[in-house]
Amino acid sequence: MSISSTTLSFEELAEAIKGRRSDYGHISGLQLDRFAPAEAWSSLPYRPVFVGDTETGVLHGGVVTAMLDESCGMAVQLALDGSSAIATLDLRIDYQKPATPGLAIKAHSVCYRTTRSIAFVRSTAYQDSEDDPVATATACFMIGANRTNMLADRRMDARSIPTLDAPDDPDGPFATSPFARALGIRVNDDGTLTMPFSPVIIGNPILPAIHGGMTGAFLETTAILGVKRELGIATLPKPIGLTVNYLRSGRAQDTIANVSIVKQGRRIVAFEARAWQDDPAKPIASAFGHFMLRQTPGSEEE
Repeated sequence: MSISSTTLSFEELAEAIKGRRSDYGHISGLQLDRFAPAEAWSSLPYRPVFVGDTETGVLHGGVVTAMLDESCGMAVQLALDGSSAIATLDLRIDYQKPATPGLAIKAHSVCYRTTRSIAFVRSTAYQDSEDDPVATATACFMIGANRTNMLADRRMDARSIPTLDAPDDPDGPFATSPFARALGIRVNDDGTLTMPFSPVIIGNPILPAIHGGMTGAFLETTAILGVKRELGIATLPKPIGLTVNYLRSGRAQDTIANVSIVKQGRRIVAFEARAWQDDPAKPIASAFGHFMLRQTPGSEEE
C-alpha cells in the first residue's frame, strides 16, 4: 500500500506509524498509545536491561534520549502525510530528575511547526504526570532527508525482532551498566570507545542507518566514562543536559567516540564528545553537555 495524502486517512497514517517504526523502536518495546495531528503520546515499559547503574536501578540516560528522539519523530510524521523520510538534525535533552526504577516512561511530543524542509518539535518524558517531567527535549528534523520511506517500504516481522540482552561482564568497565553492555560498547587502548554495529541499534532499516537515539546514547556513555576516568572520581557523574548535533548518517559499521572536558568546576563539568566511523575528521555526530559531580559521603553539600 502506498503512503500518501491521497491514499491514507489520518487514522490510517497513525496505524502505519505504529507498525513501521525504527528497528530499535520495536526492539525497545516503545508504543504509540495516542495520537492527534502533529502530536504523539508514547510509552516505554521498564526493563532491567535499560538500567544505567545497577547500584541505583535508575535508567541509562541514553534510554530516555532514544525514546524522546523516536517519539519526536512520530510527532513529525503525524504532522506530515507520511511520504517523506525524516532525519534528526539536532536534539537537546534536559534531565529534570532520575526516572523511578520499575515504572514505565511516557512521552508527549508536539511538532509545533513545519517548513518545507525542517520540522520543529518539543517533548516531555514523564512517569506519573506530565507536570512532573523526567526530562524535556527540543529537536529539529530534516524533511525529505533521503529517498526511503519506512512507512511504505517495510514492516518489521515480529518473528525477526532481535532481543536486547546485556551479557554479564563483572570485571569490565560497564559491570554496573546493563544498557551499555547491551549495546556492546567497549573501551579501546587509546581511551576511545567503540559501539559495534548490530541489528539492535538500527534506525532506518532500508539504508540501513544507526538510530539517532543510539548515537546519542553512545556519546553520553562515552562522556560519562571519560569524565569519570579523567577526573579520577569514584561515582558516576549525573547528566544535566545534552545537545546532540547529527552531522552525517551513521552507516552499518562500527562507531568510535571520544570526549574532552571543556571546563571543570567544583560541582559542574562541561564536556564535548564526538563520534565518527572511517575518519575522525569527519564526525557523524557531536554532543555538548554538562554533568553534575556527585558529592562524596560526608561532604558539606548534597
